Formats: sequence, structure tokens, C-alpha cells
Amino acid sequence: MSSSGGDNVSTASDLPFLGPRQAMELREYSRRPRHHVSPTLGELLRRVEHSTSDQGSTSSDHAHVFELDQDPSPNTTTTPFPFVLSFRDLSYSVKVRREMLLPGFLRRRTSSPDVPADVGVDSQTNMKILLNNISGEAREGEILAVLGASGSGKSTLIDALADRIARESLKGTITLNGEVLESRLLKIMSAYVMQDDLLFPMLTVEETLMFSAEFRLPRSLSKSRKMARVQALIEQLGLRSAAKTVIGDEGHRGVSGGERRRVSIGIDIIHDPVLLFLDEPTSGLDSTSAYMVVKVLQRIARSGSIVIMSIHQPSYRILNVLDRLIFLSRGQTVFSGAPASLPQFFAEFGHPIPPNEDRTEFVLDLVREREGTSGGTKTLVDFNKSWQLRENRNPSNTYMGNGTATPSLIDAISSSISKGKLVSGATSNDASLASVPRFANPFWSEMIVIAKRSILNSIRAPELFGVRLGAVIVTGFILATIFRKLDSSPRGIQERLGFFAFAMSTTFYTCAEAIPVFLQQRHIFMRETAYNAYRRSSYVLSHSILSIPSILILSIAFAAITFWAVGLAGGISGFLLFFLFTVAAFWAASSFVTFLSGVIYNVMVGYTVVVAILAYFLLFSGFFISRDRIPPYWIWFHYASLVKYPYQGVLQNEFSDPTKCFVRGVQVFDASPLRDVPDSMKLKLLKSMSDTLHVNITRSTCLTTASDILHQTGVTDLGKWPSFWVTIAWGFFFRVLFYFALLIGSKNKRR
Repeated sequence: MSSSGGDNVSTASDLPFLGPRQAMELREYSRRPRHHVSPTLGELLRRVEHSTSDQGSTSSDHAHVFELDQDPSPNTTTTPFPFVLSFRDLSYSVKVRREMLLPGFLRRRTSSPDVPADVGVDSQTNMKILLNNISGEAREGEILAVLGASGSGKSTLIDALADRIARESLKGTITLNGEVLESRLLKIMSAYVMQDDLLFPMLTVEETLMFSAEFRLPRSLSKSRKMARVQALIEQLGLRSAAKTVIGDEGHRGVSGGERRRVSIGIDIIHDPVLLFLDEPTSGLDSTSAYMVVKVLQRIARSGSIVIMSIHQPSYRILNVLDRLIFLSRGQTVFSGAPASLPQFFAEFGHPIPPNEDRTEFVLDLVREREGTSGGTKTLVDFNKSWQLRENRNPSNTYMGNGTATPSLIDAISSSISKGKLVSGATSNDASLASVPRFANPFWSEMIVIAKRSILNSIRAPELFGVRLGAVIVTGFILATIFRKLDSSPRGIQERLGFFAFAMSTTFYTCAEAIPVFLQQRHIFMRETAYNAYRRSSYVLSHSILSIPSILILSIAFAAITFWAVGLAGGISGFLLFFLFTVAAFWAASSFVTFLSGVIYNVMVGYTVVVAILAYFLLFSGFFISRDRIPPYWIWFHYASLVKYPYQGVLQNEFSDPTKCFVRGVQVFDASPLRDVPDSMKLKLLKSMSDTLHVNITRSTCLTTASDILHQTGVTDLGKWPSFWVTIAWGFFFRVLFYFALLIGSKNKRR
């Protein structure tokens, strides 16, 4: 294979198995010189503006593509290593749950009796050490890679540096330019890219990055400038050919795995953070895609950022791109330094790396081999400590590697902003730490962007709402045909009660299909809110407002199909009230299911819990057993039932005319075993009853009015309008609970 300079980058012609898109991207990477400082997004933005002004206008399709690999402007000055992230003696341990002890003959025997089953667990405190006095340094313009086998502590170290471990649980110090970072400032200056690609599948690459820009960049930047920044980022990530392609998922063809990973990186660096943390960004990618991702990270680092990532086993080409390495073994450092120091280090340790063997593979095999012994990697850990002291690999925080004093954090931030990098929307050269806003945009602006994204997703994936609407229409049609034209007989009364109970509970069961919506978006929400892309309250309020149009459509469809077909009373005013109670029931049900999706993380468990609770709501609604017959120790559940209030309201709407008669004369026997007795015998029975009660009861005498039905069913404790407003209030109550569930459940920190 041919090489480009000292970069050892294969050209596209050397790799005929690549597709045209990958070949084009690889040619773009291979043309770039090895050791120049990459332009920041701000500098790229200025180039976009120059290119568009040269054309006379800003075209919507951005057909003019400028060359990223040209040297930076000669007027651009860079300070060597203005940002230095140092961490000293980081230690973190967690409590291990005690396993239930089984009889000796049932216990599984370990294959290696010399090695304890739970290595690193203190038998006295039952604590497992995940990080043990880890120290190191990461500098601007460099990539620090954390390597090690599974369970070595790679992700834990990344989480510790990214402030994803509670401060009270983590021991040691983490400083940026000698100053301890507060959580608030770290969130503003940094970004964290998770191992999984958490993206909306029906948005294009450009749309995904644009929404991220609208969240992370301030309103002071116009939409055209935000779009220009997105275009600059697309160029920096090498995604020009995929800009108009949807992300895709299992059911929709979209971008490749490597492109998806670069989009995941892009949405977190749209605001040009100073610190970029990545948890195994090359996991699951082929070697070429993984190399492209790391080359993108190298560009980001050289644009003025500190890049820290975990990686399991980098290839030879990727290793040449990395600047610093930390090898971990069971939470301890076995090597820390530049990749070029690996041969010398292990030669002095007494295990020289063979000339033709992959260096990282040799180190990982050696570490794994020593982990299987009784002494573990203690000798290697001790040798690394002595080697670090001898080689002076860890200089003081006060000075950088070239002997220059480290600038203060405020000076470094101001210098970074002057180069065009943004820190959560700060664009002034005199920005101070106190003036940097926590959120880039106001509350209402966040709501609008969240709503726009949700509407676009719903339009491109209408299946969920279509299924809900179909379920409501089918259920309404079945009810309309079963309960068609109910009469006012005693049987008709019972059938009306059954219709109302099933109709109101149907609104709850059809809303259960919305459980997967937030569960699918939960991790996206957690990633975005973890670093202050928007407020949780903005998400909850926007989510609530967006649910109203769909609720209105479902309600009008259900009410229009059933009201006149069943023959309910009240005419137009009765229909409007029935529609309002259907809206209220859908609102309460939607809010309740939304709240459950915020506290239950599994779809199947969510469905099970929803169905069970809704069955209890229906049981205690007052249909199966009236309020005055419910035992005192269960009466609280009657008032907590969400079905009770809309059910009670529609009953009062149906039986609102107190003069309307439902049982006359001989009809009183229709609900008894005497219903088949001849009418002449029923009249004699009525005459006997009249004589006994001293009341004249004839064939036409009204025995049961609408008011009597309401009293018999026990739904007179609240009027129809109080029932309506209580139902609406339940909906707001569960929306508030949903907010607190997100507030508590999305801390995204280890304890």
C-alpha cells in the first residue's frame, strides 16, 4: 500500500473494495498534511461566508464546497497548548451486592483457584475498586486514548473526567489550566459522545445537525449563520455526500455506520466545545470507518480542543494518529505516554515487543496474561510508576511541556473564543466564567425547536398516530353497532351504563400505545439535557402542547361515530359535552401514560403496568360497584380512579333531565324474574302494591326518573363540570410528575 507523507494513509486506489462514498472521503483525508493546526468552526464559518459572498448569494443547497485541507490563514495565531486538563489520583469504588449463598454442592467451582472470583473487591467493606489512583494529562490539539480489556475501567475513567460520577464518590482532583472545574462550567465547555448512536432515524444528516445548532447556538446568531456553521461542520466531518440522507434504522435505509458515528460526534460539537469525551467511538465499525472517525477527531483536536476517548484495540493506522495513551488493568495504570514510547517501555520492563507484532495487541495480551496470575499486574503497575518518575512524564500543572507557564482558564477561554470557537454561545472576547449562560436559548425558543423536531418526526413516521386513530375508529364503530339506538327501558339503562364505562376506559387503553414514544427517545433526551442543550421543563411543556391536536382528532372521531349512533340524549349541547369529556379523558390518559414512560424503562413492563392499573381504575370507577358499596379501606382508590370522573360526567350529561322517565308501570318487573309474566298479572301485582303502599300505581305511572338513576349509581358527589375540571387537573398533575421523574431520573451520573 502507498502512503501519504509520514501519515501512512492508504489511498482510495489501494482499497478497491471501498464504495464510492468511502473512497471519496478517504481521498479527502489522505490529502491533508500531517502536522498543521486544523481550522476551528469559526474559521470554517468565515470561509463559508467568503465562498457564498463570492457567488453573490447564499444558495440553499450549498453546492460550492470549499477545501478544508488548505492551510489556515496566515493571520491565525495559535498558542501552544492553551488548555491543559490534568487529573491526579482519581479513585472510585462501588458497593457490590452480596449474592445469596447456596449450599456447597450447588456452588459453581472456579476454574482457577489461585485467582479470587471477584478481583478488586474488598472482603471487609464489600467495595469493588473501579479506579485506583489514576493520574494523567490531556492537552489541546491532542487525542488522549484510554485502552484496556473489557472491565479495565476505560468507560469509568471517561465518566470521571466528564463529571458523570458524583463528586462525593470520586476521589482525586481534576483541573483545567490549574483550576478546578465546576459542573456547570464543564457542561458548557464540554461534550460527551456516548457509545451508542442515539439519533432520530427519520431526520437527515443536515436536519439533525441543524436542530443541534438551534439548541446549542444562541438566538443572537441568525438562522443563515447557524446553517453556515452546520455546513462547515459537515465539511469538517466529511459528510457532504450524505448531508441529505436520512439517518435510518432497521426499517429504513440510511447512512453507513461510520457516517452515523460521525453525525453522533457532530451533534455534540456543534458549539465547538473545548473538551470532547467519547466512549469507544470506533466500536462496531470496520477498520476503514473507524480510521475515518479517528481522523475526524484529530481534526477536532487540532482546531483547539482536547479529545479524550476510550478505545478497545486500535489498529496500526489509528495508533499512529493518537497522541497519548493510558493502558488500564482493573482500574490501575499499566502504561501512560506517547505511542512511540511503547517499545522502549516494555523493553525496559523485560518484555520487548517483537518487531512485526501489533503493539497494542501485544500489550493487551501481556496484561491479560498477568491478570490471570495470583500477583496480577502489580509488577507492571509499579514499574510504570517508577518509569514515569524517571522519564518525568507528568510535569507540574503550572508549566506545560515546553516550559511555558499555563495561561489562566479565563485567558485560555478568551483566546479560544477569539479564534472562533464558541463556548455555549459566548462570542465576546471579554467573556468571563460568570457571564457564560447555562442555556444558549430562552425557554420559549427551546419549546419551538423541540416542537418543530417532533412534528417533523411525526410527519415522516405517522404509523404510531395512525394506529391509535385506527384503534379509536374501530372501537367506536364496534360500540356504535353493538349499542345502536338504545331505548329508555330498564335494559336500555344498563346498556347505557355499560357503554359509558367501556367508552371512557377505551380512551385510556388506546393511549397505552404511546408508551414506546418516550422510551425510544429517553436516551436522546438524557444525552441532550446532560449538557444543557435545553431545559427539561421546555421538553415537558412542548410535549404536552403537541399532544393536544392529536387528542382533539381522536376525540372528535370517537364522539362523532358513537354519539348519534348509540342514541345518546342532549342533542348538539349533549354532543359537545360528550366530546369535551372525551377530550378530558384522553388528556388524563395521555398524561398518565407519559408519566409511566418516565419512570419505567422497559416497554413490556410498561405495557403490563399500564394495563393492570387501568383495569383497577375501571374496577373502582363506580360501574361494577357503586361508591356507597365500596369497603371503606378501598374508597381511596375510588377517588384516585381516573375513569371515575369522566364516567361520572358523561352519566350526568346523559341523565341531566330530572323529569325524563325511564321506568313506567309494569316496566318495573323487566329487571326481575317476573319479566315473562303476562301483563294482566303484572297489573294485578301493581294494584296489590298500590293498596299496600297507599299510592296509585298504574301502567303509565313513572317509577324511575333520571335523578333516581344518578342516585342509584352513586355519581352525585360531584357535578358534571367539577368532574370535567378534576379530569383536566389529573392530566396536569401527571405532567408535573413526569417533569420531576425526568428531573430525578436523568441526572446521568454514577453514585
